[in-house]
Amino acid sequence: MSTTIRQIDDFLALKRIAVVGVSRDPKQISYTLWQELRQRRYDAVPVNPSATEIDGVPCYASVADIVPPVEGALIVTTAAVAEQVLDQCASAGVRDVWLYGGLGGGATNPTTIATADRLGLRAVSGLCPYMFLPGTPAFHAMHAWGKKLTGSYPKAG
Repeated sequence: MSTTIRQIDDFLALKRIAVVGVSRDPKQISYTLWQELRQRRYDAVPVNPSATEIDGVPCYASVADIVPPVEGALIVTTAAVAEQVLDQCASAGVRDVWLYGGLGGGATNPTTIATADRLGLRAVSGLCPYMFLPGTPAFHAMHAWGKKLTGSYPKAG
């Protein structure tokens, strides 16, 4: 099933979101997305099993460890890791997920999409949140424009 604009809007309306796969490296997309969400006043919770804190913010090993729980999870990992994270989300009662789709597919592939569907999760897949955040940098707006041009931009649905 293709992602719709409504699914994207519903996800971005959440206030407390886990960002799974946050890197400590400020040059990595996971870090910049986490910081962007924080700047936009989301309660963005970092998840990385190799870190206990990032920039002074407590970091969790898994979505299941987050207290109080999050409403959604932005998964910025490889697809192989994303499968495990989807299971964690389902177990923790997190039903809204965004499978980041960057270069090389990111967290999105046919298996992760099928896993999210099997677990009953509402998944945005194969896209980058930057394309849909108001006032996004020009590069990301161009990415959205390219998707519109090729017909791969999400429909209203």
